Amino acid sequence: MSTTATSSGLALKLRTRHEVAEGTMAFQFEKPPGWNFKPGQFIDMALINPKETDAEGNSRTFSIASAPYEDALLIATRMRDTAFKRVLKTMPLESQVEIQGRTSGEFTLHDNPSRPAVFLAGGIGITPFRSMVLQAAKEKLPHHIFLFYSNRRPEDAAFLEELGSLEYENPNYKLIPTMTEMAKSKDHWNGECEEISQEMLARYLKAVPSAIYYIAGPPAMVKGLHTMLNGSGIGDGAIRAEEFDGY
Repeated sequence: MSTTATSSGLALKLRTRHEVAEGTMAFQFEKPPGWNFKPGQFIDMALINPKETDAEGNSRTFSIASAPYEDALLIATRMRDTAFKRVLKTMPLESQVEIQGRTSGEFTLHDNPSRPAVFLAGGIGITPFRSMVLQAAKEKLPHHIFLFYSNRRPEDAAFLEELGSLEYENPNYKLIPTMTEMAKSKDHWNGECEEISQEMLARYLKAVPSAIYYIAGPPAMVKGLHTMLNGSGIGDGAIRAEEFDGY
């Protein structure tokens, strides 16, 4: 392990990178020994002496997509045409990035297993949920977890197959993926084909009382789902939200 300390954080080497959906890439970095975090938390990552930069700067905030039990640190992002993303996509393996400060965030699974968890994910907002559902399966947590995952097409849905396979490992977990623009897809799809709505939630959550709702995705989606939940009688105390803006 070649993790090194810098004046403001830790320098981690890039192990691998690969495409996990059209226009979306995952980047795997070395994880520092003894480095702990809670599933759902995020990090601030900075490039070290990048070959190019722009007005958006050399650092970004990323939810950690890997689970704590995994031996590497994983992030995933939509590959917009910015200097940061271009450098991240092309820099040689073994190049270093800097993790600034510690992990942060309260977007984590609640402690009371008697209250089901309903995850509402849009696009790249799936990253904190991947961490949560993998860790829940590993630890055999008793929480009942429902993951609603919305994308335009299957081609856009990062980690979709992996998330589906977890249903075989965790009987308390159910994935409900939905695609909103199948007319633009070349894939075959037998699942839901509409935006996440109050009606969709009602179909799958008929006997799910006192749930805690978690929303992550584009700002407009997060705001819309939050308003929808409030309108159905769910108070803000049972809703946790995280916006993914510009990623």
